[in-house]
Amino acid sequence: MGLDLDACISQLLQKQLLDESLLKEICEKTKELLMRESNVIHISAPVTVVGDIHGQFYDLIEIFRIGGDSVECSQNIRLVRFPAGDYVDRGLFSVETISLLTCLKLRYPDRVQLVRGNHESRAVTQTYGFYTECVRKYGSTHVWNYFTDMFDFLTLSVVIDNKIFCVHGGLSPSIHSIDQIKILDRFREIPHEGPMADLVWSDPDPDKDEFAISPRGAGYTFGGQVVKKFLEINQMEHILRAHQLCMEGFQVLYDDRLSTVWSAPNYCYRCGNMASILEVGVEGQRFFNVFDAAPENDRDGPSQQMSIDRKEKIQYFL
Repeated sequence: MGLDLDACISQLLQKQLLDESLLKEICEKTKELLMRESNVIHISAPVTVVGDIHGQFYDLIEIFRIGGDSVECSQNIRLVRFPAGDYVDRGLFSVETISLLTCLKLRYPDRVQLVRGNHESRAVTQTYGFYTECVRKYGSTHVWNYFTDMFDFLTLSVVIDNKIFCVHGGLSPSIHSIDQIKILDRFREIPHEGPMADLVWSDPDPDKDEFAISPRGAGYTFGGQVVKKFLEINQMEHILRAHQLCMEGFQVLYDDRLSTVWSAPNYCYRCGNMASILEVGVEGQRFFNVFDAAPENDRDGPSQQMSIDRKEKIQYFL
């Protein structure tokens, strides 16, 4: 009997965990699928771009509501959903979140693109919650191993209509051309330094023109001149990324050359920020669809967070 992805998706929409053996099979099949994808995936608009989710499962479901596509009727999804990394850690439901996104990728491989973020790594998830959540919910590290092995296969970037470059973090002083990204060896744990690390860790700095050392301890900060030069070399118009909390849900910098989209409202159930998804139209127009935290978080969020915090203290940095 084959894998029934529709049944898996329906179960996950009810926030019910999948069996460990099922997740193993799903992750293996997804790795086979991702292995065939380039480091730079070219897609066409219309596209819905989703930023950091960080295990906030109810807010992921809210994204499908406001995006106009019902997950329950996924065959009717007409937009490519491109979550820009950081699916896990910090939120209460990282397992359910990444399980659902993986099933959707496997069920609709050409409509859903999953890009790697800095939290899709073994080192980071051992510190910021996903590892502990997997052990708590499944009683072992097996599920964490299945997913973190799969993370090594996630693509690094997406290009929309040859005009918009999409990446989780930002630019690298080692990368000038898109072609240089295509030849990187991505099938591994995110290194501490180098171009692959820069793509998932770097941030724009509106007060600078060039590259500078990042206060995060990985990647770089980069300024307006770096962005302008990268776009000119690659004959593109815009850079689209996630990775940074935006209190209004998004930020646009450098004379509309770069945007940040953030999709985790009331981050960590305490920051009080808005969130957004970005809808890119067929003529290249960009619209930030801003939303607040899902109402389900009121009954299945903060109270559970406090219960967990009494047992284990998880550090948070913004």
